[in-house]
Amino acid sequence: MKPSLAVAQRSLGDPSFTYPLFPPLLEGCPQTSTADMQYPLELDYDYARVDLALFEQPPLPGLERWSPLLPPLAAGLSMGEGGTPLIPAPKLAAWMGFGGELFIKDESRNPTWSHKDRLQLCAVSAAVQVGAAGVVVSSSGNHGAAAAAYAARAGLPCIVLITAGGSPVIQQYVRSYGAAVLAVPREARVPLLRQIVARLGYHPVSSTTPTHTGHPFGPEGYKTLAYEVFLQLGRRVPAAVFVPTGYAELFYGVWKGFRELRRLGVVDHAPQMVACEPASRAPLAKALAENRPVVEVPLAPTDAYSVAVNANGYRGVLAVRQSEGFAVAPTDAQMVEAQAAAGRAGLWAELSSVSSVAGLRLALAQGHRFDGPVVCVSTSSGFKDWGIGRDTAPEIAPDWETVTRTLRDAYELKV
Repeated sequence: MKPSLAVAQRSLGDPSFTYPLFPPLLEGCPQTSTADMQYPLELDYDYARVDLALFEQPPLPGLERWSPLLPPLAAGLSMGEGGTPLIPAPKLAAWMGFGGELFIKDESRNPTWSHKDRLQLCAVSAAVQVGAAGVVVSSSGNHGAAAAAYAARAGLPCIVLITAGGSPVIQQYVRSYGAAVLAVPREARVPLLRQIVARLGYHPVSSTTPTHTGHPFGPEGYKTLAYEVFLQLGRRVPAAVFVPTGYAELFYGVWKGFRELRRLGVVDHAPQMVACEPASRAPLAKALAENRPVVEVPLAPTDAYSVAVNANGYRGVLAVRQSEGFAVAPTDAQMVEAQAAAGRAGLWAELSSVSSVAGLRLALAQGHRFDGPVVCVSTSSGFKDWGIGRDTAPEIAPDWETVTRTLRDAYELKV
């Protein structure tokens, strides 16, 4: 593994403010943040020392292959994350009336079956390097599972704070990695996380601040998705990338990866970034419309729980503006349609994940056009949805008449 070329933490509130690489600043930028608005940080690198042969390698699993453009990684922590397939999806393109090239970046192929593994490799590495007593995370799904898995890999205890009343399947999934799972009211999660940090010396790998800042090292792992897409497209840049968006860490990370390729002269342009949020909330779309860094919206119901947030992250605003992109907000019904269409194309994804597919269909209906290939990021497996296991096929008599009738009536098969 080659050494990291990361040199500093940089404020996203004002890029002129930089800070030493360690310790990670987990409360936002000290000089630009206020009680009402906390600005995230990202990492800066010695880009002049980057060997462009880095982008001549095949996009295989193992994020350590990109180590010069990542924060320092703890030895032995990687589990072969990344290198996920970019799948041509002509059937999905036909379903939504898109005449161009459509690809699905399937992040369910990561070790814990979601994109969060890219983030947690970087964030848990930081916990190891600062000598933390353990790892703590506030999450009701993919984030918690990935944190638990990488903490286990690092030999660190992990506490996962989830919202009481959530899916028992997800709770069992997270506990399987040895994590301590505490189910508490939603509004108690972050205050309790802060107590665990202060009293037990655990390292938080999710946000600790009133407005979302997250871990400054974590989103750096998402840049690698952009590197892979570029290489998997035959060294082409997509016209647009549609990304399921909650607090926009993935969204910003993918954008930063393409931005770095442009900065290093590997490409001469970057894609348009499109954020895809549940229509019942869509705080990023509201923040963009109102030209504000962060807005809050009511906690309206949605089954897309992995991207169900009531306040946007500032990273999303930056990435949309810098990429000249936009946000779309498909409804739950539109996401259900997209999930079914993806399944018929051989791809079973979590409902939140197909917000990107539903978002592209909605964008086309709104009149958007794309001159070049389009990539939809699918973030996680359909096994992660809360309702999994409740809808089963009824038992039938195994006689031929009943079998053929069931195939005709229930599945519309010609028999």
